[in-house]
Amino acid sequence: MFHLSRRIKIFIALIVVVLGGYIANSQLGFSSNGVPHDFKEARLQGGIIAQDIVNISNHMSEQLAMINKLDSEGNLAEALNQTTALLQETDAVKNRAIELSTELEKMTGALATIKSPEARTAALESISNRLALISRLLSYNTYLAQLLTTLRDRFTGMSTNMRVATIIAQINAEVNAINNFNREAGQAMDRFDKITKE
Repeated sequence: MFHLSRRIKIFIALIVVVLGGYIANSQLGFSSNGVPHDFKEARLQGGIIAQDIVNISNHMSEQLAMINKLDSEGNLAEALNQTTALLQETDAVKNRAIELSTELEKMTGALATIKSPEARTAALESISNRLALISRLLSYNTYLAQLLTTLRDRFTGMSTNMRVATIIAQINAEVNAINNFNREAGQAMDRFDKITKE
């Protein structure tokens, strides 16, 4: 019968443990730094979608400045047309927000599997900021609908209420908040990367 020395047995056992751990991590979808592949993919897609939302929101702010100018010049018909067009664009933003929430859900589901507590905390902070971004986007859409109603009322002579500038200021405040939450989410993921050495 063939006998192995104790040293060889320990060496073989060590190889089995290392290979078993590697295979288990591969099967569970982890990278070498303990970050699940699903989390990494959702994070990447979520970041792209969030940046799209920020870009669209910033573009809409420029359009709002034009609407405010048209309103102050008394060109209510064109201000109303521009606002109606802008409101239609919000459907694209709403769809992107739904897509972002789906990616955030995937990231949240994978949080418990991230090995480092510090990395989990940074990831949770990023997710929280992106959720806050979505919340502010909903407020943004509400104010935009109010702006459209106000312009319609003024255009039809139902109201002479001078709320347009106030509503635009509220919309711009939401855009600033969206930008800030996106920036903070990115900073949290930068910390995550340093912790996990991505």
